[in-house]
Amino acid sequence: MADETATLAAYVANLKFEDIPQEVLARAKVLTLDFLGSAIRARRDAESTPSLLKMLEALALDGGGNSTVFGDAKTWTPAVAALLNGALGHSLDFDDTHADSSLHPSAPVVPAAFAVGELVGASGREVLTAIVAGYEVCCRLGNALDPTSHYARGFHPTATAGTYGAAAAAAKLFGLSKAQIIAAFGVSGSQAAGSLQFLLNGAWNKRYQVGAAAMNGVIAATLARNDFVGASESIEGKHGLLVGYSDDAHPDKAVAGLGKTYETMKIGVKPYPSCRYTHAALDALIAMRREHNLTPDQIKRVEVGLHRNGITLTGDAATKRHPTSIVGGQFSMFFTGAVALDQGRFGWDDYERLGDPAVDALADKFDVVQDDRLEIGRSHPFGARVAITTEDGVHERLYADPSGEPNSFPDAQAMAQKFLTLARPVLNGRAEQLADAILSLERFDRVEKATQLGRQ
Repeated sequence: MADETATLAAYVANLKFEDIPQEVLARAKVLTLDFLGSAIRARRDAESTPSLLKMLEALALDGGGNSTVFGDAKTWTPAVAALLNGALGHSLDFDDTHADSSLHPSAPVVPAAFAVGELVGASGREVLTAIVAGYEVCCRLGNALDPTSHYARGFHPTATAGTYGAAAAAAKLFGLSKAQIIAAFGVSGSQAAGSLQFLLNGAWNKRYQVGAAAMNGVIAATLARNDFVGASESIEGKHGLLVGYSDDAHPDKAVAGLGKTYETMKIGVKPYPSCRYTHAALDALIAMRREHNLTPDQIKRVEVGLHRNGITLTGDAATKRHPTSIVGGQFSMFFTGAVALDQGRFGWDDYERLGDPAVDALADKFDVVQDDRLEIGRSHPFGARVAITTEDGVHERLYADPSGEPNSFPDAQAMAQKFLTLARPVLNGRAEQLADAILSLERFDRVEKATQLGRQ
């Protein structure tokens, strides 16, 4: 290990808007818009939202401020806005994913950037620069942790590496020095937390802990701004992130090609509101259903092969076959696959089919197995193999990548349509105005002129 903490801190401190390639800035804007669509819809639809708001009220944390919570009429204090936007944006499980690190970078990073950007009166250019800085730190630390090892230890990388990404974005907007950012990362190391135990009962921890990562990143940077002494070598140290959270860390991946290779360009978006490990299989099931005119009564058995990470998150038959909660459904290859095969599509409103006897009967025909072809010689673990047995024989398909990855990234029209489908029911006519503002964020001298369009 060789000063990864200081190297990343220097990168964040020195990054300039002019240094970022135009394609990276364009991608960051599209990813930000994609995230905001999920946050806005979740403000109205996510079943965990009322509990979050009641908690804030009970603890007198619901006081007014000047920070936007997207889809909400009220403005909040910066730390609480980061918490709520992070939790909301991750609630539908419709937000972006970085395949190599197996995490969702926008959920912790974008809320931190907007909260601090509004606080300091930052421009759209400054906020975009901070978002890219946060993406790069978050994704690179996820790579260095090694997602398979990190998952095996029971950690949720969006919440752990995400805390550092949020701190990087906040620190950039505060204009912190390299030394101060090292301190912010030092505090982040004490706050990086996120357990996979939510998988057991479909708990809401997953949503909250990502919002907490956004908030904790803001707090860490604010402490450092005020000369708080944070731990040094927070990433590579004897008790640092890579030692404490992984049995197979690759510290070199945290800084490899830094400033030249943009992990931001490797972030994919989701066509379905469920765990990314289900998506390649859903693509295959929907395509095979259409090509072979399949109906549920024709299907005798469905075998889905996944990477071992996908098994961990979505493939345990004992706990995942018949989920009863939305989170349980989001992490069930059985439920999502059965719905997709039954109707030829899968969307947010389809969680209304939890407990549907027809879906449960079809889910009983699914087996989810580990497939070594998805383990060896691959750069990321999101592929799937699907074999459907019918009276006419076995139809099999291997999808190396789910749709929405960088090599099949949706065009601008498709991305705008996804956002509008999610945001219009909440924002009505202002949804189009917000979309236009985010996609031209660099033209705003104060970011609040754009973000206020996202208030209900």
